[in-house]
Parts: sequence; structure tokens; C-alpha cells
Amino acid sequence: MAQKPSIPKGTRDFNAEEVAKRSYIMETIKEQFQVFGFQPIETPSFENSETLMGKYGDEGDRLIFKILNSGEFLKKISEEDYSSKSESLITPKISEKALRYDLTVPFARYVVQHQNDIEFPFKRYQIQPVWRADRPQKGRFREFFQCDADVVGSKSLFQEVEFVQLYDAVFSALELEGVTIKINNRKILSGIAEVIGAQDKLIDFTVALDKLDKIGEEKVKEEMRGKGISEDGITKLQPLFTLKGDFGNQIESLKSILSTSEIGLKGIEELEFINTAISNLKLKTATLQLDVTLARGLNYYTGAIFEVSAPEGVKMGSIGGGGRYDDLTGIFGLKDMSGVGISFGLDRIYLVLEELNLFPSTIAESTKVLFINFGDKEAMFSLGAVTKLRQAHITAELFPDAAVSGKQMKKQMNYANRRNIPFVVIMGEEELKSEVFTLKNMASGEQHKVDFDALLDLLK
Repeated sequence: MAQKPSIPKGTRDFNAEEVAKRSYIMETIKEQFQVFGFQPIETPSFENSETLMGKYGDEGDRLIFKILNSGEFLKKISEEDYSSKSESLITPKISEKALRYDLTVPFARYVVQHQNDIEFPFKRYQIQPVWRADRPQKGRFREFFQCDADVVGSKSLFQEVEFVQLYDAVFSALELEGVTIKINNRKILSGIAEVIGAQDKLIDFTVALDKLDKIGEEKVKEEMRGKGISEDGITKLQPLFTLKGDFGNQIESLKSILSTSEIGLKGIEELEFINTAISNLKLKTATLQLDVTLARGLNYYTGAIFEVSAPEGVKMGSIGGGGRYDDLTGIFGLKDMSGVGISFGLDRIYLVLEELNLFPSTIAESTKVLFINFGDKEAMFSLGAVTKLRQAHITAELFPDAAVSGKQMKKQMNYANRRNIPFVVIMGEEELKSEVFTLKNMASGEQHKVDFDALLDLLK
């Protein structure tokens, strides 16, 4: 017996209903992107390895899917290189391309490559799949879509304000209430590291601090000690462990903690600007919350950092995130091109909407009416009606095989039920003679004999 086929771990097939639900989310996001003035671009699914490697840190590099060169690529490797079994030595010689890891680095490459054709500030959106050789788990896959929006060429904090509004607009359109938009600033984290004398351990300090809500205060302190942060420095951090209250109260506490740090106070100033603007403009359903433990993507974020949490009670990681990067295009030679961007986690948003039963009931509807097939003459007449209905933008089908017995007619009815087709049309010999249609409502069982004009009106 032939082995049953399978798909790679971390990838998925999607049925018609799942595709419809995913499309609903993507179209909702795309609509808001366009309302906010973002323009669409697309980049290749794979890039030159040199474009991607070294841009995400050591861990990110390990998660990049490499593509083997075509042809007899092993001939380019010497016996000495082959015997070394050195991945860093051999890989560049057998793989010159890789699947994109995210949309941000390819976007930076795009901006640099097309800089003479772009009007700055440039607002772009991109909805495309990315690939990561990650360990698959709930809400995390090896192939998934990212929905990104970025602005490059402006240092104005009004861009951050608009991105908070954009998050709120998308989740309002999806009727997902109770979403929290967490915000922090890289400058604040740098300021804290400066105050405790750990400037050279910024990443170690923030990685540990980021775990506060997961492992608790004592474990975080223990991890910091293990990374070489002094006891005096940890003591100075104590107010952070108990930082509570609304946005304004937390800001005031931070001003006290960071009073001696110029860069820290600059970060506070930026957060105050964003919070004041949002307070004046108001959000529909989301809440803006300061979270000083938020430290995502410190390899290239330089200002505001965003992370979006699902409503309370839904066990899900972040469903969106982003931040300000002052020189991302600098990795490709274009200096001083500040940018800021956010991303929506399509797959996680899908799981949240599914758990909360927030998908519209009509979203999976495809065919609205199925014509039962009783034979060639009846089918030909039915196909004429099907054609006219399609021209009126009503989804209609003719069952392809004729029902020559009651059992086969039942099979066609069952087919309509299994596909959730709400109406069927019975076009038998009697209906053909009088050129009328018997329309059956599959939910109620009601039947009506109607001419085509009445059929069209009822289906509309």
C-alpha cells in the first residue's frame, strides 16, 4: 500500500472555510492600511543570502531556510572544506539564496534599491508569507503570513500616533474588543541600563526584565545576577518591579528613576507626546498601556516599541508588534533613513476570533443556489438560468451528473447540505414544460414555483 502523503511540520492546508476566514482578516487589515494612506508593494519570496544573513542576530540566522544552489553544487567544495564539516565555511558555497524571514529587511533592501523612484516619507504595506525554521507550536508556524505597514523618511512622532490609531481601527473593524496596545521606548531601557551601570549588558538586562510577568521578581533578579549585573544596580531597579498605575503615574515614577539619564528622559518625553495625542484623539476599543518590561527586537529598534495583547482571558501570545528604527536601511548603505512600522499576526488573530466566535456567520458562504440535474434537456435549460444568475453576481451551480433515480436526487440534496448551500432549484420535466423553477429553502424546507424574474429577486 502506498504511503499516505503528508506536509512538512509547521505548514498547513486550508479548506474553503478557513481560506474565507483568513481572507476576511486580510481584507479588513488591507482596507485600513489603504484608508491610512499606505501603498502596497511585494517582494520576492526568496532573497540573496547576503541580504538576510546577519540582520536578525545569531538565533535569527539559524532560523532562516537556506536554498541549495541548482546544479552540481558540491563540485564547488574542495576536499579540505568538505572534510572540515564547517557549516559556516560550506553553506555560503552551496547556498546563495534563502527564503525571507520577515518583511522588514526585504523592505529595507527595496527602499535602498528603489530610492530614486520613491517619494519620502514613504508609507508602504505588505501582506505576504514568510518562513522560519522554528519549533512549531500553537500560534507559531514555519510558514505564515505577515501583514506589515511601515513609514520611512520621517522622524515625526505623529507616525507612532497614527500606528496606535491604525491598530485600534483594524481591531475595531474586526469587532475585537479589549485589545491592549503595550508601548515602551528603547531609550528608556537604555536609560535604565545606564542608571544601574549596566550599559554593556543592555540586552542581558532587558531579556531578564522581559520575563517579569512570567517568572516573577526573584527569578528575574537571580538571572540578572547570573549575567553579572551588580547588587547595587539591582537595588536601584526595585521601583521598576512595583511600577503600577495608569500611564501618567508610571511616567512620573520613571522620571524619578531616570532623573540622571539624558537618554532615558528623552524616551519619557517621546512616550508622553504619544500618550497625550492618543488621549486627545481617543481610541474606539483598544487601550494604550505603558509596559517598561517590553523589549522586543532590540537589535534594530531605537525608539518606540509596540506589542499588542489579545483580550483578557484568551490564552495567546502577542497578536501584533513593531517599533521605531532609526537606521535600518543603513545595513544596505543608505544612512539616516528613520522609519517606524507595525505588524499584525494573522494566524494568531484568526485563533482569537475563532475562540471568541467573532467571525461573521455569512463569511464561509460560497454557492447560494444549486440546480438539481435531472437530465440533458433540463440541465441545458438550468444552465441558461445559472448563467444569468452569475451575470447578476449570484453564485450558482448546476450539479454535473444527472439524477436518474430518487437515490441519486437525494445524493444531490445531501451534497447541497454538506456544502451549506442555502437554496436548491428543482428543474424537472414538469417545470421544463411550463418554464418555471421550484425553489427550495434548505433550512426551512419551504418550496415555491417561480418564473426567472421572481427567482432572481428571491435570491438577491
